[in-house]
Amino acid sequence: MAEAKTQITAVDPADFLAAVEPERKREEAGVLDELFRKITGEEPKMWGPSIIGYGQYRTTYDSGREVHWLRSGFSPRKAKHSLYLMGGYCDAEAGERRDALLAKLGKYKTGKSCLYINKLADVDMDVLEDLLRNDWAAMARKYPE
Repeated sequence: MAEAKTQITAVDPADFLAAVEPERKREEAGVLDELFRKITGEEPKMWGPSIIGYGQYRTTYDSGREVHWLRSGFSPRKAKHSLYLMGGYCDAEAGERRDALLAKLGKYKTGKSCLYINKLADVDMDVLEDLLRNDWAAMARKYPE
């Protein structure tokens, strides 16, 4: 079985965050790091060259493919912050709550299991915190440690 390309690295997330450009993106990445730490209680790890992950889980899909991935996390990409939020897809209740929160969040885009935010000023930070808490709780229910 092939390993996923994106694996945990030995890079210190603090070193990665210190190098994020431009300055506004670096400052916002620090805010996101604090928020993720507060919600998850986890020390972050770098996944690949640019993803900061909090917690991890393993699962096997119906196809037999085994996955080792971060429970939650983000990447301060050049254009947008990419937040990795898989929990809203774990069960219907979490998905409904996610959708209700997204309706109040502000300006964002979504991908398969990502939330894209240009800048934190575009979103309601209290709603974002609730969204992250909902996601973390759903992942904990689906993939208990």
